Amino acid sequence: MTQSDPTVRLKELREAIRRHEERYYIHNDPEVSDEEFDRLLHELERLEAEHPDLVTGDSPTQRVAGRPIEGFETVEHLVAMLSLDNAYNEEELRAFDEGCAKAPAPLMRPSPMSPS
Repeated sequence: MTQSDPTVRLKELREAIRRHEERYYIHNDPEVSDEEFDRLLHELERLEAEHPDLVTGDSPTQRVAGRPIEGFETVEHLVAMLSLDNAYNEEELRAFDEGCAKAPAPLMRPSPMSPS
């Protein structure tokens, strides 16, 4: 493999992400932080975008992650459940909060970050 050949790194990333998903979703025993997991996933997404011919159908980028632990029931929420979507600092958290403030009426509620 040469430095310009990403095949090995793609394989390493896919295996690592699958292992981390299994530990997180199935065993409830993560071994890396969410931020580290997201860093690996973003690296995989970047490499696959740069080399679309190397994207595989079983790549973590091509499917929904993991399977839930048994015992979870389906619940209908009255208000949408929102995700911070990888907010790791104050700037990203504020951007998320601003997006919530612009959401349609059923999603709107007072922001904990807004001045009183």
